[in-house]
Amino acid sequence: QVQLVESGGGLVQAGGSLRLSCAASGSTFSGYEMGWFRQAPGKDREFVARIFWTGGYTYYADSVKGRFTISRDNAKNVLYLQMNSLKPEDTAVYYCNAALGATAQWGQGTQVTVSS
Repeated sequence: QVQLVESGGGLVQAGGSLRLSCAASGSTFSGYEMGWFRQAPGKDREFVARIFWTGGYTYYADSVKGRFTISRDNAKNVLYLQMNSLKPEDTAVYYCNAALGATAQWGQGTQVTVSS
């Protein structure tokens, strides 16, 4: 069974950077789409970025394009989200997601707080 464990969240000032990690286990992840989503208080969970485990193609939400970079380490089975030029509106719980066809798994989330 796929398990996802996020880490790397924390408190940072506006303009700062954080790197989130998602340790993935339970599969080879070949053919998976891996992604990051976030949920701010009182708001729906929203898409942030996605990467195809095989091939490395990436997609980003317009709100983070040019500031965030998604990547993966195939050998270590780790998904990353490098977040630069953080803004207060980036404050949310960030979730790692692994999707294969109609099935999807989620991590427990990691809190990112950006102070102004």
